[in-house]
Amino acid sequence: MKIRVRKPTQAELDSMGVLSWPIWEKEVSTFPWVYDMSETCFLLEGRVTVTTDDGLSVAFGEGDLVTFPEGLSCTWNIHSPVRKHYSFG
Repeated sequence: MKIRVRKPTQAELDSMGVLSWPIWEKEVSTFPWVYDMSETCFLLEGRVTVTTDDGLSVAFGEGDLVTFPEGLSCTWNIHSPVRKHYSFG
């Protein structure tokens, strides 16, 4: 299960309707998470490292578009407070 991270163009964000997605915010913290369905998010603020249960670590932050696959089990380590748009499914 692979976490995909990339820098999208403004045109891509517009075509996906990212600015209409809900916003999630979280303080510096560490917590486990399991994705019941896929999630795509766009980070407005923050810096995060996500480590999958098989030991793969992926870092991302402000300006990154991140996709998490359905069924992924991982641990989020938030290094600086996160504010992100997100969409499930």
